[in-house]
Amino acid sequence: MVSLEVSTIISPRKSSPTTSKQSNEMSLVQYSDSESEPETTPTHPVTKPLNRTQPSLPPLPAAFHDLYASTTRVSVQDDPSLHGGRKRAIPHVEGNWPTHLYLEWYPTKEELSLLANLITQSGNTPTESAYDVHSLLHSDLGAQLPLHISLSRPVVLRTEQRASFIDQLQTSIKESHIPPFKIQPQTLYWASNYEKTRWFLVLGVQRPQGDHLNRLLRLSNDTLGHFGQPPLYAVSHAHGRQDQASSNNAADDVRSGDFSGCFHISLAWTLSEPSSKNHDQIAGIDLRALRDIQIGFDSLKAKIGNNVTSIPLDSCLK
Repeated sequence: MVSLEVSTIISPRKSSPTTSKQSNEMSLVQYSDSESEPETTPTHPVTKPLNRTQPSLPPLPAAFHDLYASTTRVSVQDDPSLHGGRKRAIPHVEGNWPTHLYLEWYPTKEELSLLANLITQSGNTPTESAYDVHSLLHSDLGAQLPLHISLSRPVVLRTEQRASFIDQLQTSIKESHIPPFKIQPQTLYWASNYEKTRWFLVLGVQRPQGDHLNRLLRLSNDTLGHFGQPPLYAVSHAHGRQDQASSNNAADDVRSGDFSGCFHISLAWTLSEPSSKNHDQIAGIDLRALRDIQIGFDSLKAKIGNNVTSIPLDSCLK
């Protein structure tokens, strides 16, 4: 009896089929939840990139352009091959600094397009042999170049004259109280330099209200005269105009002290003298869109060597 009871107690208890089945199912469920890969990957809504228009970059500040000369010399020797066949107006002399006074204009993208179209329309006529016309709107590398109205000839200053020249010019402009002003292009024509070695496609401009171009020219000429330099337009042949009537009118204005017909903005140049057909060709170009351009000036630039000094007009002074 005792033996039977002990045997009964120590013998393993058999699990019921139902319990075993439940245990296996639990194990499978646990493995399925923890280790097996999901059969489907949840999808996320596709977000389309916003089609935003990139705003145009703001223009560079005016002072930035003064830091880098747009026409840097790569040689002190007169090598026309380095400059498209151009020759120096003033030979290089050690201790002499090429000097130029001017008003600077950076056209907008829309204005550049209009000016480029004018250059294209002013090119060769179908019946004439081709001649090279070089745009002044961009450099050989495609960078935009500034345009300008000259207030001096190409002149030279000695090293020791540079600082005193700038000081005197700044004083003259400050005391003149000439404010910033705007001008509008008026005409388009070919003009030569004084040496007749290059011809330029230029914009003639309207006389601004207040006659500020003539006033700036007078004080520029006076300052240059103190340093033994020749004036601009004092003895003029209307800057090489080919139209005789316009030339005569400009000469009369020059004798009366009004140089409004001489101020211009160069757009392109060539080494070949334009023919009468070329002059007739540009006379037929529609300039109405051009005359809507407003060109503003708020400073005078003095370039000595590769250094540019910007002299503000009256309302810009601190």
